[in-house]
Amino acid sequence: MRPRHLRRRGALAAAATTLAVLCAGQTLAAPQAAAAPVATQEVRTSPASEVHAAEDAAARAVAAALTDPSWRVRVRQAALTSEEVDLTALADGALRTTLAAADRRIAAAKGLAPDVGPLLRLRLGDPSMRGALTAGARPWVAAATSDDGPVTAYDSTGRTHTLDARETPARPVYVVDIDGSRALAAGLDVLHEELARRGVRSAGPAPEPQQARTSAAAAGLWTTRISAVSLSDDQEPWIKGDAEIYTLVTGFGHDGKVRVDPVDMPYLDDDGTVYRPQQILVNWSSYKYDLADAVMMEDDGSTNYRDLAKAIAAILLTVTDQGAYIPLVNAVLDAIPDDWWTDDPDYVDSWYTLARTDNGTRHGARGNGWMTLEPYFVQEL
Repeated sequence: MRPRHLRRRGALAAAATTLAVLCAGQTLAAPQAAAAPVATQEVRTSPASEVHAAEDAAARAVAAALTDPSWRVRVRQAALTSEEVDLTALADGALRTTLAAADRRIAAAKGLAPDVGPLLRLRLGDPSMRGALTAGARPWVAAATSDDGPVTAYDSTGRTHTLDARETPARPVYVVDIDGSRALAAGLDVLHEELARRGVRSAGPAPEPQQARTSAAAAGLWTTRISAVSLSDDQEPWIKGDAEIYTLVTGFGHDGKVRVDPVDMPYLDDDGTVYRPQQILVNWSSYKYDLADAVMMEDDGSTNYRDLAKAIAAILLTVTDQGAYIPLVNAVLDAIPDDWWTDDPDYVDSWYTLARTDNGTRHGARGNGWMTLEPYFVQEL
């Protein structure tokens, strides 16, 4: 994930039934010493723990490699000149091999293809650490945590240090994290493909019905556009990077079956900031009714998109068109069983019964965000 995190956890415990399938796992071998073999057993591991285990092993490997003066200088220069660094590309030799294995493990845990590209990133934990790092202080290395508990950091000798997630340390800390933008973009493709494979229409360019056209000269389609959007400030810990926000727009397609259209919102970086994206949220030509719902989600790095699609499809395919619009927010929120969670749910907010004629500010159902919406006609070329 990118720096300057914006997670929405203030009231997420109340939404324990939202979307996100979190993770589990085995530890990767560091370049200096191989991890002990894991006994073969039938134990289900969650994506969240798998992702965090891979990140933690990568952090230990990077810390151990800091005994090499040339590597130490290379990382310092990269961390001081970039907000985040492609960690696998920066490394070489045995360390690169270890980090490449971690990348593949993370991709698998998130339900992504192995060729998604390098996901591991390294960043300085907080801008306030730049002075000490420039002055030559020896940094520690930590994995981005998936909760608000103590942070475990590693030094180059392999010793562990416990840090307060709420108090930024004076010593510089490199944080090993995931490229959330790359992972989310690939994940939404997987979500779309998997939903379609399971019989739920998703994000496909559905043909506009003839009756929606006013005339051949004015052919086009009506959409709802976001002219402004903002989410609440929650003062997150220094260790966490930016959230990656997306919205699931749901409604009934022209065939009377539920459809889910994912919308990526990569610009939502900071809480308490008003963004004016002019982004299309709903393409009304894809829907039977003049109403749709929207569920805004966060990928905290550990969502398995194939599992997410499977869970959503299992619930939504049981909802049938009764000849009148049925809100689908609750069905989406109920799609994921409670026991899939190991961290706060990734639910941000939801909007019930968005209408094509909506023109103004709509606040989310849980009060964590608002969007100013407007009808927007896309003229056919």
